[in-house]
Amino acid sequence: MTEGRAVRIAPSILTADFGRLAEAARAAEEGGADLWHLDMMDGHYVPQLTFGPPIVEAIRRASGLPIEVHMMVANPADHFAALAAAGADRLVFHVETVADPASTLALARAAGCEAGVALSPGIAVAAVEPLLDSLDEVIVMLIEPGKGGQQMQPEYLSKVRELRSLVDAAGLDVALEVDGGVKAHNALDCVAAGADVLVAGSAVFNADQTPQEALAGLRAALG
Repeated sequence: MTEGRAVRIAPSILTADFGRLAEAARAAEEGGADLWHLDMMDGHYVPQLTFGPPIVEAIRRASGLPIEVHMMVANPADHFAALAAAGADRLVFHVETVADPASTLALARAAGCEAGVALSPGIAVAAVEPLLDSLDEVIVMLIEPGKGGQQMQPEYLSKVRELRSLVDAAGLDVALEVDGGVKAHNALDCVAAGADVLVAGSAVFNADQTPQEALAGLRAALG
């Protein structure tokens, strides 16, 4: 906890064993995960291609935790209905991928989901400031989007600090999430900057620990 804020951990499944996905999901839920962060990549906005609604549906069958889909895709609104039907609770798209972010947020809500935007390293906080009162979440990328396992670039935590100041000054209920390279040794720095949701991929699903052990380590690092 920092300044009275509860910190939630959102495992990303990119480094999980997809052959045992349901088992991995149940292990992380038992270990204290708070929500799921599912990285959808289309091979256009980012070079990598990951998964779509069927994996969202598989996680929904395996777990009762909330599911957010981080859409690293060129035309996010095209997928809203299918993702909502598959069990997504929150849809997050990169603000620069759409011509009218406010209208796209409205479409996500019309699909029955909460809505948020993500900021890539090259996108300034000013791009989302006018939208803050209509957002459920902002994801601040601490790495370049599109590939798991990268090392966090801590200079991007300045965006989290800026957003925390704006959100608190306006009295808004907007989750501030960090994504990219979050590990036990830097998790507290993220929270100190103002994050209240931490995406953890290889920090949770790796060859050296069970998800339960990894999540316990993250919680211990947060104090």
